Amino acid sequence: MPAKGVLDVAELSNLVSESVERLRRDKPLVQCLTNIVVANFTANVLLAAGAVPAMVDNPQESEGFASAADGVLVNTGTPYRETAEAMVVAARGAVTSNTPWVLDPVGVGMPWRTQVALDALHVGAPAVIRANASEVLTLAGADASARGPEAGDTVEDALTSAVQLVRDHNCVVSISGPVDHILDADRHVTVSSGHEWMTRVTGVGCSLGALTAAFAGVQNDHLIAAASATAMLCVAAERAVERSAGPGAFAQALIDELFLVSPDEVGERGGFRDVTA
Repeated sequence: MPAKGVLDVAELSNLVSESVERLRRDKPLVQCLTNIVVANFTANVLLAAGAVPAMVDNPQESEGFASAADGVLVNTGTPYRETAEAMVVAARGAVTSNTPWVLDPVGVGMPWRTQVALDALHVGAPAVIRANASEVLTLAGADASARGPEAGDTVEDALTSAVQLVRDHNCVVSISGPVDHILDADRHVTVSSGHEWMTRVTGVGCSLGALTAAFAGVQNDHLIAAASATAMLCVAAERAVERSAGPGAFAQALIDELFLVSPDEVGERGGFRDVTA
């Protein structure tokens, strides 16, 4: 991954706004190999944001479809033997065709699931690893405290492991938490927008992985792609909370706000900070 140089906040905000405009204009096709709990919600998030979802997760079609897609998501939330095989061949198809792919290693720590994620990584570098702190620690071979898909570690606990993953896989690492941290070999930015109700709805985190793949399909700078996806989802969440009584209404409103939020507002309200130094 070539050095891009340090970004100031105003520049980052502008690049994020431009990426949202590009996403809505180009409507990237995103292949989602994701878990059964979140597939419908993830597809609706992509559609509302401006992308086109394709939930192709069988080993017979996954490699070829990855070659045709603009971005690919590999999410290990509910792996089965066939879908696990499809994840690895989809990663291979993406790498072979230079399609950006995103690894969302949900629940790694259980041995077989962890191996599925590692097998996909061994095929070739993803554009982005999007994960919580415990998942980042686990992928890097460090001790982690997790309860299923929930992180038991802080983002700060995982930063050293995130740097290791960046170096080992030549990719961006995007760590979700109360403040999201996104880093590559040269830069480290944070996104502080969002709301705690994002953790009260099934599928919001997994949908962020899919949205990251969508942005990677239209934005060659994958740190900007990850920051754009995170900010768009988080700013839409803030807007959705304003008109929701609780998590159920919030889930519906989040889809609406992803459709309604303007590119400029995503850039302006993202809550970006450059912490590279």
